[in-house]
Amino acid sequence: MATEPIRIGVVGASPDRGWAADAHLPALRHLPQYKITAVGTRRADSAHRAARRYGAAHAFTDPRSLAAHPDVELVAIVVKVPDHARLVEAALAAGKHVLCEWPLARTTEEAARLTAAAHGAGVVNAVGLQARHAPTVVRARELIRQGYVGRVTSVTVYSTRGVAAGGRLPAAFAYTLDSTNGAGTLEVAGGHTLDAVQYLLGREMTGLSAALSVQHPRITLDEDARQTGATSPDHVALHATLEGGAALVVHIHDAKNSGAGTRIEISGTQGELAVVSTGPRSGSGLQISELALLGAQGTEPSWQELPLPCSWGTAVPADGLDAAQHTMAVQYAALAADIREGGSRVPRFADGIELHRLLDAVRLSSATGCRLERRAGGRWPVSSPWPRRRRSR
Repeated sequence: MATEPIRIGVVGASPDRGWAADAHLPALRHLPQYKITAVGTRRADSAHRAARRYGAAHAFTDPRSLAAHPDVELVAIVVKVPDHARLVEAALAAGKHVLCEWPLARTTEEAARLTAAAHGAGVVNAVGLQARHAPTVVRARELIRQGYVGRVTSVTVYSTRGVAAGGRLPAAFAYTLDSTNGAGTLEVAGGHTLDAVQYLLGREMTGLSAALSVQHPRITLDEDARQTGATSPDHVALHATLEGGAALVVHIHDAKNSGAGTRIEISGTQGELAVVSTGPRSGSGLQISELALLGAQGTEPSWQELPLPCSWGTAVPADGLDAAQHTMAVQYAALAADIREGGSRVPRFADGIELHRLLDAVRLSSATGCRLERRAGGRWPVSSPWPRRRRSR
């Protein structure tokens, strides 16, 4: 029955640490629309401890067995990016709805394969671009549509994280330093931030020039003071044009030693809006931190904080949840409605592909030193826009 809770299995449900324990599982336990029926981790002892902690009836070390279990309707994939593709494919092969954390896959090609498989399975698929569901982001989008800033003329984004501050990183995140794993600054901080910017404005980029760099080629791992190399860019600089002609300037980087945070400032002919990260997790990324909404109109001399409408707290109350957990709960509530009622309230795998393609364009622009323009049909170039010169002998 549609009124019964959706039975969900969470792959990557560590009882001790990780993004599932930090945000997914607290959000799911907060919502009457869900029942956590299965959890999966790599080790049997942690799987059973997680089952006891979260009240799940089933504990697994084999994700295929979790996905195939009849008590599971929806599978949430909350593990490292290189494992996403095979785990999503296992859930789809079992005919289950699936939510996969962003990045959807290591590459656009993998993401396209997953999207085709999801379409063939006829299930609801979702990608975890949860910043779209942050109440502050939703309110800012609404105000822009209502004309608060007038015609948008420019958008300025400065987003920094404390990841690898001081040139040090927990060993558990060492895999993000390898560009082939698709989980570095560009993919995670860049993907979440750029998606949120385009969603806020309701406009996509039509042209861009970008520069990527590795400013910290050697990183010390905290646990054993061992140094390791980094090939994944930790700085992203982007200048773009949005549909309608507004200018977009973006600087995203990791390893900020102090004052890490995000500020997205939208300027228009009638006023300004700013989405600003706040609180103790300000330097964790737009999709995780608390957010404040600032506004200024006309000749107002200073920014004023704009409160959210009181009614916004009734659909998914934030009681007992931090900002990241509440945003996740709003996303899961929207996904539950999609599953039970139909519709597209949450980003789909197809949205994930478009974001992967945008990041490919950023990489290509940086590699070639060329500004790229979207082609007819909205596609970015996939190869250099100028012929390669032959090397002189």
